[in-house]
Amino acid sequence: MLRKLSLAIAVSWATNAMALDTPAPLSSQNGLVSVYQEAVDNNADLAAARASYSAQKEVVPQARAGLLPNLSGGAESSNVRTSIDRPSLTTTRSAVVYQATLAQPLFRIDRWFQLKAAESINEQAALQLSATEQNLILQSANAYFSVLRAQDTLAATKAEEAAFKRQLDQSRERFDVGLSDKTDVLQSQASFDTARANRMLAQRQVEDAFEALVTLTNRQYIAIEGMRHSLPILPPMPNDAKAWVDTAAQQNLNLLASNFAVDAAQETLKQRKAGHAPTVDAVAQYKTGDNDAFGLTNPNALNQRYGGPVNQTSIGVQLNIPIYSGGLTSSQVRESYSRLDQTEQQREQLRRQVVENTRNLHRAVNTDVEQVKARKQSIISNQSALEATEIGYQVGTRNIVDVLDAQRQLYNSVRDYNNSRYDYILDNLRLKQAAGTLSPGDLDALSRYLKADYNPDKDFLPPDLAKEAAANIRNAGS
Repeated sequence: MLRKLSLAIAVSWATNAMALDTPAPLSSQNGLVSVYQEAVDNNADLAAARASYSAQKEVVPQARAGLLPNLSGGAESSNVRTSIDRPSLTTTRSAVVYQATLAQPLFRIDRWFQLKAAESINEQAALQLSATEQNLILQSANAYFSVLRAQDTLAATKAEEAAFKRQLDQSRERFDVGLSDKTDVLQSQASFDTARANRMLAQRQVEDAFEALVTLTNRQYIAIEGMRHSLPILPPMPNDAKAWVDTAAQQNLNLLASNFAVDAAQETLKQRKAGHAPTVDAVAQYKTGDNDAFGLTNPNALNQRYGGPVNQTSIGVQLNIPIYSGGLTSSQVRESYSRLDQTEQQREQLRRQVVENTRNLHRAVNTDVEQVKARKQSIISNQSALEATEIGYQVGTRNIVDVLDAQRQLYNSVRDYNNSRYDYILDNLRLKQAAGTLSPGDLDALSRYLKADYNPDKDFLPPDLAKEAAANIRNAGS
């Protein structure tokens, strides 16, 4: 019996049978950048973050208002009835007064520090929004490549199912002609049933991955463009962990935001301390009303009564010196010291975490580079091992369990290879996010290696291995 490569069978199965699902036509394919743009336009978390920033930045004009003039107006209407016994006399006075008051803070050091704290809070909020926007880049890539990972896993699992089906058919044929016993058939059947169950699970995982895209973008997707195997697998540039850590210390958005959080806490502490300082305001007031309101109905020094309207203008400076407020100011100062210490410790913890993440991700990318090479070679090695095991089975030196295990190892190596490719891509993006350099341009760069007519059932294998598999089909049939 001529030997047929298991991977060759996989390619033939995918190309001719198309297994469980048919890829969408080219017009329905969506690329990485378009998915990201849909996320920018429709993602609920990003919309909420933008609304939060719009609300948060209002702290600046609110704090500035405490240093600007304050103009108020008002009116007062009163009716006073006075009675005395001796001599018996009752008087009634009604009055209406309109007033306008203009107050300009001259010395309000607490409000000045409040404004500085608000400006730092605004900068912190802006950086946190930028961090959310940057994180959406990674979320989009993660959701996108999760679909591709699931599709490639499904394609490999379907090919594995086809290989086990072929092995089951061969076992039955050998049993029918007396070349093997019933145990071989049962072992092959068990492996085929397991592969079939794994294929159904992989199918569900593809649907789950597409559902995650819907949650991210609020849009339904039928298919997306796949990643070519020609994507360069290179070490990070520069390949120096310290350089990446230094960049992260200067550009990591969350770390920069924490610096402004500390600044805000420092200014708030100054504001609380300024609660002990005097305040000085310039106040101008204008009043107008009838004579009763100003007490001009009684005879004056000239023994004359005045019954006309009255206007009164006053300009002055008000000095207020806080002496004791029940310990409120001192308590607020102590609280602010603790809040400042808390913020500084949180920044230090975040700095350590950023350094750790950056170093770990730098190592991860370098490991991924070697993993991709090793996993690809593992496919070749496992394919050769499967061929040797099948030959041994035919000549009686190996049993069916050995063949099934070799097939299982082969398809595990295919899945591991594809997983290592997507791990490399995502770890690269995570490293750039940790360093604060991740941008939509990184998705544009990846898009150059997307394949518009990507068919997971054919393209889950590297092209050179796929060509080798196709050649073995032709050789086996000749």
